[in-house]
Amino acid sequence: MRSVKLELAVGMFVLLGLLSLAWLSIKLARMEMVGSNFTTLSAQFSSISGLKRGASVEVAGVEVGRVENIDLDTKNFEARVLLRVQKEVPVQEDAVASIRTKGLIGDRYVKISPGASETLLEHGDQIVHTEPAINFEELISQFIHGSIKN
Repeated sequence: MRSVKLELAVGMFVLLGLLSLAWLSIKLARMEMVGSNFTTLSAQFSSISGLKRGASVEVAGVEVGRVENIDLDTKNFEARVLLRVQKEVPVQEDAVASIRTKGLIGDRYVKISPGASETLLEHGDQIVHTEPAINFEELISQFIHGSIKN
């Protein structure tokens, strides 16, 4: 009888440990299993140099989502970026999405600058106004070779 109670206690402890490990893994991977309160928006950029899937999406410096997917629009030869943004964050139809860098040589992220329109984007809509990533290598090369125009 005593060994059955001990085995049951050890089994519950192991089960609790595995559930905790699963929860921690999901939280660290920033995944949502059920009850997703995100909306998906898309944006097209002429260049996303250095942007990766999973990069943060920020409004006013506050993280409000993640880059869900990146692919190539073969008709326009532009990068199509899918953004998962929290549903409670309003994104106006005239908002501007731009690729920015954290620090001088940091990771790339998507910055959404709010617009002035009363009309809000809904799930599946596209952010029309975008600014591509600044390619510092190209800029330095132009400066060195004297081809920057004033």
